[in-house]
Amino acid sequence: MRGEKLTTSGETAEDVALAAASIDQLQAGQKAGRFSAADLVRFHLDRIDRLNLRGPELRAVLETDPQAVAVAEERDAERRRGALRGPLHGIPVLVKDNLETADGLHTSNGTTALLGLRPERDATVIAKLRAAGAIVLGKTNKSGWISGSAGWSARGGQGRNPHRLDRSPHGSSSGSAAAVAAGLCGFALGTETIGSILGPAGVNGVVGLKPTVGLTSRAGMIPGVPSLDTVGPLCRTVADAAAVLGVLAGVDPRDPATAAAGGRFPADHRDCLDANALVGARIGVAREAFFGFDDHADAVAEEAIRVLAAAGATIVDRTEIPSLSRIMSDEGLMFAQLQEVKHHLDAYLAAAPGEHPRSIGELIAHNRAHADVEMPHFGQETLEMVDGLSGDLDDPAYSSALATMRRLSRDEGIDAVLREHRLDALVAPTGGPAWKIDLVNGDPPARGSALLPGLAGYPAISVPAGAVRGLPVGVTFLAGAWSEPVLLRLAHAFEQANPAWFPPAFEPPGVG
Repeated sequence: MRGEKLTTSGETAEDVALAAASIDQLQAGQKAGRFSAADLVRFHLDRIDRLNLRGPELRAVLETDPQAVAVAEERDAERRRGALRGPLHGIPVLVKDNLETADGLHTSNGTTALLGLRPERDATVIAKLRAAGAIVLGKTNKSGWISGSAGWSARGGQGRNPHRLDRSPHGSSSGSAAAVAAGLCGFALGTETIGSILGPAGVNGVVGLKPTVGLTSRAGMIPGVPSLDTVGPLCRTVADAAAVLGVLAGVDPRDPATAAAGGRFPADHRDCLDANALVGARIGVAREAFFGFDDHADAVAEEAIRVLAAAGATIVDRTEIPSLSRIMSDEGLMFAQLQEVKHHLDAYLAAAPGEHPRSIGELIAHNRAHADVEMPHFGQETLEMVDGLSGDLDDPAYSSALATMRRLSRDEGIDAVLREHRLDALVAPTGGPAWKIDLVNGDPPARGSALLPGLAGYPAISVPAGAVRGLPVGVTFLAGAWSEPVLLRLAHAFEQANPAWFPPAFEPPGVG
């Protein structure tokens, strides 16, 4: 197993190795009888107890399921009978707090306003994880609706980056990424609209996969922008991400967007992995779109490009995005997104079972009435702006803006550059190293690889690529719709040629 050095006081080398283990290693250990699923759950619950609200106070986990050990014992009994459920049998998972679970856990999006929400069934992706044998440990912290600081929520407080505790874990899937980096689970689920998986993966030094919109179901997810929303894994290896995606992917009648996925994915994404996949691959570098935002990220990406070339890839440099300037200047693209938030979030709140605000307007009123809890650092200007929109998806202005967003990001964007240069994928720095948490001024502007694939609804995967003074930096591979098999192949081959994952040091504030 990876991970030999001690990272927190009192840990043994075996503890550190188990916290760093891949899904394959955790499965092999169970098969060999070195530990059971119940042992794994107890190990991770103990680690959460020591690292989440005590010790480094990562604040990555909002709550844990008191039934997790009992569920693990059931998975152990199934294993003894030879009745394995699937590739994730006995593997502990943490899930983002905007994914519904019909158990004792809350689904609150990090706010006290939704503590009364009572989902009637699991989100489809959660049901698929359980059916494949995974054990849901609990819910992870996330950036809330009111957050000028990534990784902050009213329920969880400010999440921390496990590599350096005064640095941001990014957002919004902050807790999921930090939990994987810190070994609080075997893997985690995140969601992304634009950057919410890729960004946290990059700064926490883990693998984050943003699937094509429609490859994984959003049924049972508190909506963001459904035209762009997707659910994906955060893991310690690309092979882990492939294993989880193989469980999540598929058509779901509860989410009409998944109808387009039929026949577009393999039975097992692990079959796509090939350590020699870079030989003969054509990989483009779009410098205007993705470089120049952070010198550290650029330096790590340049070294990654050298690794790709040395492993046999053909690097096609300066493959610029034809529509980039129009994407960056068209204010209608944001209008389309906010109009969807208004429509779909109002509809979700109105229909969701339980006692909670039934509209964005009622949510705003709740926040005002509980401002000391919900708004101690920043205001709710974005929510108020969204509530001022009509939410009418039949509005010609919305339809036009959505069509423009798709045309610029897809036909005249990613698809155009891939086609012109005959590329398998583009490579880019995921983003810079984690910035210092600032609860006064908030976060710096978000820059990195996520905007184009986010607007297009196309897949991307961030892989650890290097570090700057102990802070991880990732690179992202991205391509066209349904290209997950290609991206997993390339990312896995890069990971084998450039193993850059390392366990967090939990450095205290003020170091470095």
